[in-house]
Amino acid sequence: MGWFSKKSPKEKLQKKYEKLLKESFELSTTNRAASDRKRSEAEDVLKEIEGLD
Repeated sequence: MGWFSKKSPKEKLQKKYEKLLKESFELSTTNRAASDRKRSEAEDVLKEIEGLD
């Protein structure tokens, strides 16, 4: 069963990337600067993911 299988580092980064993009989108209507920072963090995580391939 896969209930207790650990996520790979790539899967963890992918989840973090998705979370940051969602936060960026939510902030985009209220705080543009914070949204841009979250987007930048997400792009940094994406570069890490690409570096793993």
